[in-house]
Amino acid sequence: MNRQALVELLDRVQRGETSVGDAVAALRDLPFSDLEFAKPDLHRELRTGHPEVIFGQGKTAEQVAAIAERLASHAQNVLVTRLEAAPAERLLQLAPAFRYHADARLAVRQVRPVEVSGKGTVLIVSAGTADRSVAEEAAWTCELAGNRVERLHDVGVAGLHRLLDRRDRLAAARVVIVVAGMEGALPSVVGGLVDKPVVAVPTSVGYGASFGGLAALLGMLNSCAAGVTVVNIDNGFGAGIAASRMNHL
Repeated sequence: MNRQALVELLDRVQRGETSVGDAVAALRDLPFSDLEFAKPDLHRELRTGHPEVIFGQGKTAEQVAAIAERLASHAQNVLVTRLEAAPAERLLQLAPAFRYHADARLAVRQVRPVEVSGKGTVLIVSAGTADRSVAEEAAWTCELAGNRVERLHDVGVAGLHRLLDRRDRLAAARVVIVVAGMEGALPSVVGGLVDKPVVAVPTSVGYGASFGGLAALLGMLNSCAAGVTVVNIDNGFGAGIAASRMNHL
């Protein structure tokens, strides 16, 4: 349940359109629901502004479907991250209302329309095509959180002219998410070109000395550009939530 839904419920009680008993029934599962193997947090959107998201890795399709059903029954849109193709196929059999986005490795079940409430545009900038999966996870997270999202793919530092050719799009964004692997240099470059928040996402893309994204992570943490915020390796979801909160301030 989000803040708007709670206000509407209390308004109906005040007007006499909903009984106190019915209101109690609507609120009985707050703040969480117990499924034994999981306890979906039904209070999170009211508390933080963003509903609980299901981390698909390590869960069976049956578990994901059960958690999703409980969230959806409380009028929450459902996002499942880190969902590979095989469990996604099974999930779609169990819950056909889901839509799977293979490029982002996530599934979405939309219960209610998403209202664009962010104050500006979140621009997703990715260094290479291999970084696209993490970039798309960030993009979908932002969109479902009520933000206008634009994408700028394959503009890494190996061909810097590709990025400089799109400086107008960098300037027009309110928040920029920059996704890069290898040595992780792109956020520093973007951070030196813009006057808005930059959320850097290191990816595990790269050869052996990249250490599964550790080199990119350390490079971003050591950025000489001021105002660059760094999330964990491959954490497109975390970047999307951070950028959404910045865009809603």
